[in-house]
Amino acid sequence: MGKILKDKVAVITGGGRGIGRQICLTFASLGARVAVLDVQMERAEETAALAAKEGVPTLALEADVTRGEAVERVFAAIYSEFGQVDILVNNAGLGVEKRFADTGREDWDLDIGVNLYGPLYCTKAIIRQMIDQRSGKIITIVSDAGRVGEPHLPVYSAAKAGAIGFSRALAKDVGKYGINVNCVAMGATRTPLIAGMLTPEVEAKLVKLYPLRRLATPEDAANAVAFLASDLAGFITGQVLPVNGGYSTGF
Repeated sequence: MGKILKDKVAVITGGGRGIGRQICLTFASLGARVAVLDVQMERAEETAALAAKEGVPTLALEADVTRGEAVERVFAAIYSEFGQVDILVNNAGLGVEKRFADTGREDWDLDIGVNLYGPLYCTKAIIRQMIDQRSGKIITIVSDAGRVGEPHLPVYSAAKAGAIGFSRALAKDVGKYGINVNCVAMGATRTPLIAGMLTPEVEAKLVKLYPLRRLATPEDAANAVAFLASDLAGFITGQVLPVNGGYSTGF
């Protein structure tokens, strides 16, 4: 794709591993300056060091996206280092996998805190600056759970659906300022965490749910996000792009 993100400042939450790490590396390869946010500083630093091999400036920051004051401090550091934010990728996420009857407020707070409040806090931290510069790209990683619901992930599904609704509404609010707001909905993705949980038998059953007969890779996610973050997607906003191998098509 060439250096389609050259000199853009990109912030990626949950950038320390899995999909987030690959987004950081892909963005760096496309010329972006990358701020890596993760709840574990060591992981953020590892990703930032890998991204820096592409010859671009990087910044590693410890960030708990569920805490508004902490998010504000982190973004103040980003502005101090880079002066602006052109791209925000709300990637940090987790899911409490239980039957709803077995969940409680602590589980709900965790799901909603990371998957909904995280994007809200991070978007609030950059939106005025994007309005002032009259440009920006905001991409939130959601899930098919937020589009069609998934068993044993009821509150996670609700939080991701909330992030979708927020993104669609925000796109209408800020489009006049040249800001694009979209979501990428991932199917099951072969991250190190997921791969370690899959037996060959379970994976064989799982891939049958996907018409393309494989799981997504972090590269699949990163390529879609890079497209939406670039000027190639300049007339796309308020959308949810499924990167799911056809999972929700009814095959």
